[in-house]
Amino acid sequence: MANVLKPFDWLLGRFSVDMGIDLGTANTLVTVKGRGIVLNEPSVVAVNRDTGEVLNDGQAVGEGARTMLGRTPGRVRAVRPLKDGVIADFEIAEKMLRYFIRKAAGSNTLVKPRVVISVPIGVTTVARRAVIQSAERAGARKVHLVDEPLAAAVGIGLPVAESRGCLIIDIGGGTTEIAVLALAEAVVAASLPVAGDEMNETISKYLRSAHNLLIGELTSESIKINIGSAWPLEQELEMEVKGRDSITGLPRTAVVNSIEIREALKAPVEKIAVAIRQVLEQAPPEISADLVDVGAVVVGGGALLPGIDKAIQSQLGIHTRIGDDPLTAVARGTGVFLENLDVYSAALASDSEN
Repeated sequence: MANVLKPFDWLLGRFSVDMGIDLGTANTLVTVKGRGIVLNEPSVVAVNRDTGEVLNDGQAVGEGARTMLGRTPGRVRAVRPLKDGVIADFEIAEKMLRYFIRKAAGSNTLVKPRVVISVPIGVTTVARRAVIQSAERAGARKVHLVDEPLAAAVGIGLPVAESRGCLIIDIGGGTTEIAVLALAEAVVAASLPVAGDEMNETISKYLRSAHNLLIGELTSESIKINIGSAWPLEQELEMEVKGRDSITGLPRTAVVNSIEIREALKAPVEKIAVAIRQVLEQAPPEISADLVDVGAVVVGGGALLPGIDKAIQSQLGIHTRIGDDPLTAVARGTGVFLENLDVYSAALASDSEN
């Protein structure tokens, strides 16, 4: 049946805006076939606390909703529908996907698009099916899933189809995806629920214990971006941080420096390094020999943390580098799969072959 319908699907593809989606815990990126990445927005939705409905405001999804985190009035709450890389709130996730799909498609909505979506490598069959169904209800004609590490590796041009092994480390918002790849498949892999979000929480806890200062999610992320690091900097930095005094309850400012933030981030960085080591210990000896030569590549938002490659290399003892444009690696990979659905069909999952 799949082969009979292929010509018709090809014809529909001539008129649809097919797209690849990096559906992340922190951010969602969308790439459109033939146009590249067209959307990069936070995976946040503003909803009415009483009714559970998404606000009608044009700023209710994405960047506009993100600015509401920690600032919403009583009747509004800012929701992140994904947790640890998987959908935690299906209804809100569906509405968010519908918004992103329509925004990426623009005025061309006559034919529903085919969509390739990345998912964490360790998610269950039930979770994968939930992503497919949510995307279909959000307006997709056909949904294919690809594992995030494989999409990231393809996105940065690693030779994943070869028998020679390569190691990809994707540090996202909710999870760190680690995979040793060969012949376009994961030889051994792991999905760790320690990534950018936990780093933000670690910074918040540190400010509370060391400076008696309560800060929100956006502030902790700003600290991580501006003065965070995983390895000593050539010139250490400092930053004024505004928050609420945990003792007096009044607004206050404190000055923090990159040395203390690096020390605070040491725990999550070490957890990631330990998980990578455990993956490597399970790799076949011949693949391990390949990795001595080719090393490891880090992508995802966490790759932007200065010195993360050096910190991982010091723990593993193999060369580690940051991939090109690491934040968009997975999204670019979904775009490659989208352009070559027939070639990569074995690496893609879907509910049924339409």
